[in-house]
Amino acid sequence: MSAEQVHRTSHDVEIAAPAAVVYGFIADTERWPLFFPPNVHVERLEFDGTSERLRMWATANGVVKSWTSRRTLDPAARRIEFRQEIPAAPLTGMGGTWIVEDLGQNASRLTLLHDFTVADDRPEDVEWVDRATDTNSRAELGRLKALAERWGRLDELVLSFEDSVRVNGPAELVYDFLYRVGDWPELVPHVSRLDLTEDTPGVQVMAMDTQTADGNTHTTESIRICFPHAGRIVYKQTATPALMDAHTGEWTVTPDETGVTVTSQHSVVLREENIERVLGEGATLEQTRRYVREALGRNSTATLNLAKQHAEAAAVTR
Repeated sequence: MSAEQVHRTSHDVEIAAPAAVVYGFIADTERWPLFFPPNVHVERLEFDGTSERLRMWATANGVVKSWTSRRTLDPAARRIEFRQEIPAAPLTGMGGTWIVEDLGQNASRLTLLHDFTVADDRPEDVEWVDRATDTNSRAELGRLKALAERWGRLDELVLSFEDSVRVNGPAELVYDFLYRVGDWPELVPHVSRLDLTEDTPGVQVMAMDTQTADGNTHTTESIRICFPHAGRIVYKQTATPALMDAHTGEWTVTPDETGVTVTSQHSVVLREENIERVLGEGATLEQTRRYVREALGRNSTATLNLAKQHAEAAAVTR
């Protein structure tokens, strides 16, 4: 057995929202990438109503880490316990508890506890994990507070949609076009610059300049997780345009007996305080929803059509 020291941290925040609402946010891990800044992607591997097993990707001190966790949900007590199965280095153990306390009709306290161990108790590794845990916990609790306190209007602020194109060509060529994002400045007209690093195969970190229909340039930063055997690329923007608090998405390539369907899916949390600055005085939330939907849909549909042309043209020359 390891004799490493167990390090413990505690973070909490008071939230002007019902405890049941707050618990719902922390129970719904598949929406964490949209709601929590550090989380990039979550895949639920198992779930029996009480226990679940998750594969998670998140940033820690600017580095993308991945691990699997088991969680035990107790909605009656509003507690969720979690434990990483195989922690990402330098961790040798990581777990904790989410606790939601009811402070009244429209008030609650959310506490997030962590315990962790690191190999050989190296001081620099303890400091690295402690800093990542503190930074991520504060970011998660802060964003959850902001969202939960607007829970009654969240349906207006969250926008999700998708666009699809049919392709008469091989699925692997469609996926190849979407995966080779580093080539997009030469292949995709609305992309003027793209810097890409892929230190871990299938984990792409990128910064991109995109031209909008009104001639403006938007600079975004994203992390993409690629699943070639499933024909999927999921992503999260880590630096978003002014009208978005958060933006996640997915490219999906689905073959069938008659061809391929390639789909682009987007989910966005709108940044309400910037609406009039960007769209003009008197602009409404409904106008913003249409503007963002049209802008994102226009660019992603253009990319889908280019992937279609790439695959169909290559198929003809085979």
